[in-house]
Amino acid sequence: MRILVLGGTLFLGRHVVDAALERGHEVTLFNRGQTRPDLFPDIEKLRGDRDGDLGALAGRDFDAVVDTSGRVPRLVSETLDALGAIGHYTFVSTISVYADLSTPPTESSPLAELQEPTEVWEEAYGELKVLCENIVRERFPDAFVPRPGLIVGPWDPTGRFTYWPTRFAAGGRVLAPLPPETDTQVIDARDLAAWIVRAAEGQLGGTYNAVGPVTTREHVLETCCSVAGTDAELVWVDPDFLHAQGVEEWMELPLWLHDAKYRGMLSADPSPALAAGLRTRPLEETVRDTLAWTQSGDAPTEFPAGLDREKEQAVLDTWQRSVDSPA
Repeated sequence: MRILVLGGTLFLGRHVVDAALERGHEVTLFNRGQTRPDLFPDIEKLRGDRDGDLGALAGRDFDAVVDTSGRVPRLVSETLDALGAIGHYTFVSTISVYADLSTPPTESSPLAELQEPTEVWEEAYGELKVLCENIVRERFPDAFVPRPGLIVGPWDPTGRFTYWPTRFAAGGRVLAPLPPETDTQVIDARDLAAWIVRAAEGQLGGTYNAVGPVTTREHVLETCCSVAGTDAELVWVDPDFLHAQGVEEWMELPLWLHDAKYRGMLSADPSPALAAGLRTRPLEETVRDTLAWTQSGDAPTEFPAGLDREKEQAVLDTWQRSVDSPA
């Protein structure tokens, strides 16, 4: 198959390219050439910008297109206008499209609606993705629309999962938010990428929550600790205490969702996706490979997500004093 990947060099996109090449497909990339431009030296690279510079795509035909970078409806529409004949279309959306994440969403749950016109995707990520999905389905009624939850694994630039394997590898006291039995759910980027390529091969259409099995926070953190193989000590801390201490959920302390309106986001049922061909690897493998990547010299030295070590230890000290001398 001739597969066009819109993006293809940052995180999920590069894994899609790897999976497609491994299965013998002919891959073309379209991107600005700003992120790892030397990656994949032997495949066709079309340079341009989805916002105003689509000439390289004009009239090009492909058996399949994988859109990993569409966030703004206008730009998705203009990209579709530029392309020639397309066989199969994958639009990678997000679980953030749902209007209510206080409980686990299903594929038929109500979707978020944009309240004020904007193209600033950081301010209305889920709402804009809904509109992008609609545009894609208007052109490709049988499009494949995976809605991933938290995507993890090697080459993740955010650190939203990577924080935990690296934190345990550093040893010492590790702060973890209670309760340990809280639902936790991730999807390895390589598993998602492989499913996307197989979907193109099999002309799979439809919308799916692209999520892995639901497990517990305790299982995830203990797996990270075991794989890291250090003397790390897991210290469970009351979430209300963390909130009072100024610890922020999700980005500052990854995998922690304190706000009740988000508490179903890591609990979606993976059954429809698994029945449609998604295959997931053991969590241990994801943790091991993520940690190996961070130690390889190819990973960033700092990530946007993660709790500062000094702050972590200060909060732990305050917590220990409150436990030792309760009011």
